[in-house]
Amino acid sequence: MNDAPSLPDGYEISTDPDRLDADRVHRWLSTDAYWAKGRPREKHDQAVASSLNFGVYDLVSGDQVAYARVVTDRATFAWLCDVYVDRSVRGKDIGTAMVGAVRDHLLPFGLRRILLATADAHGVYAKLGFEPLARPDIWMALVLE
Repeated sequence: MNDAPSLPDGYEISTDPDRLDADRVHRWLSTDAYWAKGRPREKHDQAVASSLNFGVYDLVSGDQVAYARVVTDRATFAWLCDVYVDRSVRGKDIGTAMVGAVRDHLLPFGLRRILLATADAHGVYAKLGFEPLARPDIWMALVLE
């Protein structure tokens, strides 16, 4: 398994749901994330409430600067989704460090796999051990939209 970079000095990661800046995260995702544009706030809040959430915070200002959400049964499977890094801090390895921390947080659960989907960040995830599906022909999806 590949090592993740540490968060830069001045940042910390937390899974404390009380620290999440729900307004900021919804704004990021619903206005700037290709996979979630237009997501209604009610749906966003429901998704957050039913998930394991990770935030990265600036230690000086306390502002949240990144977010990731995991849907998991905490036994066999996890789906990493809604990974977002504020544009003002991109390029500092915050996203890679956050996803590495998410991966490491999930390891003790003994999951068989952690899945994700990305249109443009394959290199980021590959650094952390993610690979294309070995057998994409056996996977299917039921699209309800």
